[in-house]
Amino acid sequence: MRAVVLDDFGDPDVLEMREVPDPAVGPDTVLIRVRAAGINPVDWKIRAGRLRGAFPHHTPLIPGWDVAGVVEAAGPAVTRFTVGDEVMAYARKDSVQHGTYAELVGVTETAVAPKPAALTFAQAGALPLAGLTAAQALTAVDGGPGDVVLVHAAAGGVGHLAVQIARARGATRVIGTASAGNHDFLRSLGAEPVEYGADLPARLEELVGGDGRVDVALDFVGGEALQQSPRLVRNPARHVSVVDPAVKEQGGRYVFVRPHGEQLAELGELAARGRLRVEVARELPLAEAARAHRLQEEGHVRGKLALLPG
Repeated sequence: MRAVVLDDFGDPDVLEMREVPDPAVGPDTVLIRVRAAGINPVDWKIRAGRLRGAFPHHTPLIPGWDVAGVVEAAGPAVTRFTVGDEVMAYARKDSVQHGTYAELVGVTETAVAPKPAALTFAQAGALPLAGLTAAQALTAVDGGPGDVVLVHAAAGGVGHLAVQIARARGATRVIGTASAGNHDFLRSLGAEPVEYGADLPARLEELVGGDGRVDVALDFVGGEALQQSPRLVRNPARHVSVVDPAVKEQGGRYVFVRPHGEQLAELGELAARGRLRVEVARELPLAEAARAHRLQEEGHVRGKLALLPG
């Protein structure tokens, strides 16, 4: 198969397209013919070598943890999927080597979910990691009916999904931080936009009145937003970060997303009912993975990027 591979860590130019062996099909493995691979910030951090202390890394390394495609083959123990099924998955493994920037990828059955017909392959390929991150962050702080929820970086890949999932779970209000150019986008998702920055506490007080605090705060950007969050929530235990474990020192929760096929299927059902829209800013050919990484590193992508093998 053809895949995007790196032999050494570094800038985007270390990524190259070449022929590599097809993945093995284990007893509980679903072999997926890739139609789209979502791009996430963790991908360029892996490429740059920043996660070598968190996971074993092996080269030659194929990046990518998000995938949507068609089942090419299934191991003998697989019971939920058959050849020809359209599927999506958060394909993270315990070590980093056999990723989704490829024509084929093997994924454990428990991480795989049906692809909803309401989503294109690019949208389905962009959903798993970001959608599960948003859902698991909300679950960690019991975000649900009646809550006023603050989403930091609400126009980003995780943030724009968190806005919609919070609304679907019954949040009374969802307030999202974003630059002014993304405020109409947030309104279209059902959020009340607010400018981020040092003045956020004052702006939030104007929006919510009373003590100027919310029930839940979700941090998807870190830095200043993480430092502000403890004083923006009524109970510090109900603020969560997916960026920095230092949130635990503030009394909040840290979430590192886990693969979960059943939870991903629930997100697919939301999309099928028109309750979850996946914003794909740009679709690029697999051969342009380096360009996609440069765009992602700039940090101004609205929604997600997706690679298409063609």
